[in-house]
Amino acid sequence: MSTAEYAVGTIAACAFAALLMKIVSGTEVAELLTGIISRALNTDA
Repeated sequence: MSTAEYAVGTIAACAFAALLMKIVSGTEVAELLTGIISRALNTDA
């Protein structure tokens, strides 16, 4: 691959990472993960 292809790939990877960070840092995802963890820890068996 040429340097230009590496640059485009790097920019695309950074954009994808930024999108994932925005999704994961949202309140809905945080509440969902908190609910999953609390249900997993509250094993009343």
